[in-house]
Amino acid sequence: MKTILVKDLREGLVFSEPVYIDEDSLFVPAMAEIRERDINRLTSLGIESVETTGEIVFREIEREIEKEIEKEKEKEKEKEPLSPGIKPIEITTNNVARERIKVTLSPQEPFRTYLDLIELLGDICRRIESGALVDTGFVDDIASLLLKAVREMRNSFIALILGGEVKGYTMAKSLVNSAILSGLIATEMKLPDEKVLHIITGALLHDVGMLRIPKEIVEKKGGLSNAELQRIQSHTLYAYKIVSQELRYPEEVGAIVLQHHERWDGEGYPRRLIGQAIDLGARIVSVADAFEAMVSKKPYRNSMIGYQAMKNLLSDNLRRFDPDVVKALVRTMGIYPIGSFILLNNGAMAKVVDVKATAPLRPTIRILINEAGKVFKHDDGKVVDLIAEKRLFIARAVDPKEIAGKNV
Repeated sequence: MKTILVKDLREGLVFSEPVYIDEDSLFVPAMAEIRERDINRLTSLGIESVETTGEIVFREIEREIEKEIEKEKEKEKEKEPLSPGIKPIEITTNNVARERIKVTLSPQEPFRTYLDLIELLGDICRRIESGALVDTGFVDDIASLLLKAVREMRNSFIALILGGEVKGYTMAKSLVNSAILSGLIATEMKLPDEKVLHIITGALLHDVGMLRIPKEIVEKKGGLSNAELQRIQSHTLYAYKIVSQELRYPEEVGAIVLQHHERWDGEGYPRRLIGQAIDLGARIVSVADAFEAMVSKKPYRNSMIGYQAMKNLLSDNLRRFDPDVVKALVRTMGIYPIGSFILLNNGAMAKVVDVKATAPLRPTIRILINEAGKVFKHDDGKVVDLIAEKRLFIARAVDPKEIAGKNV
């Protein structure tokens, strides 16, 4: 154990191992940032020292990032300004140059729109990873289109989050899904359009800091060491640097990417902010990101069904999430989100096609297999509004694997 004098403690310090006041009294857990009020508490109690087996780690990462920012500023000074005849490098998708985004919203082909947006954002992520020039106009266009999509094609895009199969764009798909959910929540909370666009933009970029973390750490399947966990947690700082310094977005967007891992109870990172001290956009993206992570299949685990993911959020009990934001997600998605498969009390299986904020447990459904065992294909099954059909109710949610072999 090493002894550290309280007078040497500073707000923002993080230790790789727990810090103790004495053998039985924990001061702060490993990787938790020390707050000014923590230090004041020790001083008021007359405690002069604490003990730990760990090392100071957080400031090291902060200094690393600050050095990188300084280096990039120096590089910018050395660059010659572009002459009027030279255009920035254009982003390409499927090797086709785009002067501007050419994705259009098509109610007849929602999956095509969804895939185009993911592919375009995937190219932007690759450019960020390589340090190439990125035209933020492309990100802005994706954000604007997604805002339009959550208003005009809401149900189709919600269903795609649970059932849209896209290969080769894991991060971009996750970011687009989080942006759709964030836009839905922000709209449900009746925020102004400008604020909703900032939130969607923050959601599209909230995890880009992961592109600066070594892949062997990001893709590691086993447990992480304290040092590796520290590197993963530093992705919020890298994301803030990318968004604010490289892409030059306003602080409203920067705060979202920096704070999206803060927790309602103050146990998050990087600053251990509490409750409403956390930016509202970050609180929204936090909920959207958590739901998306639970319903998406990852290399190291299977996805949860939408109902179970929603149950997990509702059982949070003021630990991680702003309860008002969780309620807004429930009003938007229902307890059984659009695209969920369910079993009715009469033995029929169905798919949720619409939800109502006033009755989250009684959505509108389409029958896939009726009570007699007849299978309906190509969306030929009857549409049933469970609010009107009082004798029917949902017995349980069904994992898509349970109906995969029934040729629905």
